[in-house]
Amino acid sequence: MEKCILVTGGAGLVGNAVRRRLESQGRKVVAIDLAERTRDGAPLTFCDLGDIHRLHAIATDHAIDGIVHCGAHSGPMVARDNPYSMVQVNVVGTANMLELARVHKVRRMVFCSSTSAYGDTPEGPVPEDVPLRPTSVYGGSKAASEALLWTYWRQFGVDALAIRLSWVYGPGRTTDCIIRTMIEDALAGRPTRMPFGQDFHRQFIHVEDAVSALLLALDAGALPRRVYTVTGETYATLGEIGEVVTRVLPQADIALQSGPDPVDEVHRRFDISAAKRDLGYAPQFDLETGIRSYADWLAARTA
Repeated sequence: MEKCILVTGGAGLVGNAVRRRLESQGRKVVAIDLAERTRDGAPLTFCDLGDIHRLHAIATDHAIDGIVHCGAHSGPMVARDNPYSMVQVNVVGTANMLELARVHKVRRMVFCSSTSAYGDTPEGPVPEDVPLRPTSVYGGSKAASEALLWTYWRQFGVDALAIRLSWVYGPGRTTDCIIRTMIEDALAGRPTRMPFGQDFHRQFIHVEDAVSALLLALDAGALPRRVYTVTGETYATLGEIGEVVTRVLPQADIALQSGPDPVDEVHRRFDISAAKRDLGYAPQFDLETGIRSYADWLAARTA
């Protein structure tokens, strides 16, 4: 039986991009989600992350060599009023994938964690081994899942890694994204007005750079760490990001007030040297390149 990669969250921003990249490399993929097709029409295998019996049936029918676990409530702004669902989907779903990896002896599992697991951070550069103090149930779900990864590795030898992604933007994002809002407002001739963010830093990563990091982790040899932080290596305020959008789209009319995003933590610059050293990760999209490509994609969809 031909070996394949199991991708969870195949209809989502990162999961769909991972599936596309793997297939472009000629690799066999089984992508699962609660949808039967992606937004661009690619077929998916319907499966709930909470359905452990269905997951085992899929694993029995395919020779799963690796897992890229992207399926989750994706962000602190999602399911804010349903913490039970956040725990069931994010924590129990990850536990089920680890159990799948253990029982079926999967070579490696890569888990999409988040910099939200850190909570508010000390002064940067911030390494992976600072204490995690998440301030949202979403961040807590990622920290809890990372603890499960560690214990499955120590107790059962499951080769599972966590990649802490910063805020992901780019083609295919459907949940809240301030970059998309700025671009869509500019394309529609609307002003962008926000009561926060002018002096608030956020570290974005383009979706294609996120995919690169996940697949580098999937395919690497033996690694010295279980957790890696990955960003686009930019540290800009939302006001500065608005200035980049205005360079790309001169018609943009963006005005932000000072103050933090009410649903985000205060993050100092993250140290991504471990991902560079051990995974060979290097972001390919600086903010202007990424925003320009995102604007072109959104403009084409609007047309």
